[in-house]
Amino acid sequence: MADLALIKSAVGDLDEDLVIKTLKEFASSNPPAAEAQQVVAACQQGMDIVGERFESGEYFVGDLIFAGELLTDSIDILKPFIGTGAVVSRGAIILGTVEGDIHDIGKNIFKSMGEAAGFEVIDLGIDQKPETFVEAVKKHSPKIVGLSGVLTLSIDSMKKTIEALSAADLRGSVKVIIGGNAANEDACTYVGADSWSRNAAEAVKTCGSWVA
Repeated sequence: MADLALIKSAVGDLDEDLVIKTLKEFASSNPPAAEAQQVVAACQQGMDIVGERFESGEYFVGDLIFAGELLTDSIDILKPFIGTGAVVSRGAIILGTVEGDIHDIGKNIFKSMGEAAGFEVIDLGIDQKPETFVEAVKKHSPKIVGLSGVLTLSIDSMKKTIEALSAADLRGSVKVIIGGNAANEDACTYVGADSWSRNAAEAVKTCGSWVA
């Protein structure tokens, strides 16, 4: 098993060489999915450190961009071990950061893990209006909609997005999961979502249970 504390610290420190070296060594052991998911969680916890350092002024926008690239590379190494091995697609997920929020690190983790688990993840990007989600649902007929947000104001945007889906008579055809630092049980109830998570691995597991 990989040293989870080391991976978390290395990602938080943006130590690319150590992160990649450690993950490649881990991957060479052909690890089971459960262990790979723990490593992904450690990477995510490292990203939490990056976010904290950004908020404190220690890291800057360039560091966030680098962190996102490092995370993408890390997930690419782990992808072969965190998927289900399913040949048939488990369906589409519409994913995006809601209006007023430009954070995408957590969203990108979920996208990578969701694709590895057999979903077709259609990423709308950041700062997306409710209408954009509605049009995407009409076009792609997904089983799930994932709304991401870090800022507190994201909660109201999530609520408006779900209300827009209801107004378009689409809410009953999809499950909605919210994620990001803004997500919690109270927020889930307030916006009218089906579930919430701040952990990408747990969120993908929830989505898998919905389509099982």
